[in-house]
Amino acid sequence: MTSEQNITKEQPWPLRVGAELVGTFLICFAIYVFSTFGSIVFQLNLAYIALGTGLVYAAAVFALGGVSGGQFNPAVTVAAMVTGRTKLVDGILYIVFQVVGATLAGMLVKFLLPTSENVTLAQWLTTTVNGFDKGSVAYSTLTQYGLNFSITQAIAVELVAGLLIVGAAMATYGTRRYALATGVSYTVGAAVAFPVTGAALNPARATGIALFAQNQKLQVEPLSQLWVFWICPILAAALVSLVMVLQQMIAAPKAKGDDPAQLTTYNEAADSAQDAQETTADEDDEADESATSQWNAVHAEVGGKQSDAKADADEGVERD
Repeated sequence: MTSEQNITKEQPWPLRVGAELVGTFLICFAIYVFSTFGSIVFQLNLAYIALGTGLVYAAAVFALGGVSGGQFNPAVTVAAMVTGRTKLVDGILYIVFQVVGATLAGMLVKFLLPTSENVTLAQWLTTTVNGFDKGSVAYSTLTQYGLNFSITQAIAVELVAGLLIVGAAMATYGTRRYALATGVSYTVGAAVAFPVTGAALNPARATGIALFAQNQKLQVEPLSQLWVFWICPILAAALVSLVMVLQQMIAAPKAKGDDPAQLTTYNEAADSAQDAQETTADEDDEADESATSQWNAVHAEVGGKQSDAKADADEGVERD
């Protein structure tokens, strides 16, 4: 276990869930702002959107990752729960507060957007909400050529992006590389998904703005398509978790005797141990016999000397 994971576990739960709320709020607020104000200035520049998304996630993880782990995405939290990185209760609280943080960001951005008779709220929000078909950010361009991005394209890009993001998160979670991996994965994910869906990548991010874009005269009501941006990331989290669990099961050491190929080795080791014990016992017996023989020889020699001494003494008596 790394030092960063130890720091995360030592924090009280109010600090952890508070960090998830604040981090998700900052991420979503930044994304909502450069998807509205920024899109007017840079005209939906893909590099600007992708790099901005990656940098804001990396910055939030770098700033608050030591408190809560820096998940900021219900999909990452689900994967962390399934793989045992996050406790169930903590994970549920994380998801709730992530959605709350995104909702607060959506509310604040809606309040800040300037409107007039010529520029309506719907015009601002079109490039910020996530959707497909008529809800896609590219709908107005594609419709001129009789094209559109259907639900199939939406599911494909969001699922692929989710696999990249959750996979990178689980591979580096709790390490010093986590912030960098998070930034890179969200950058790539945004580049893949933005032209089709506006790059949700995060159920909380999609929910926060959809709540306040509802009933604002957009081409499609955002809440009617929101389910796609929950199911795809959660499915990606489930797939990544399944692969990790299977990998752990395969890599787990087997109990002795489970592998038939090892039986011969175990038997040879047992035979060697038994032979060593028998050899030691034989050597002990030989040593005992040698000691007994030496003792008898000494005893006989001493007894002989005593007999000779007694005979000499008796002879002296008789002479007297």
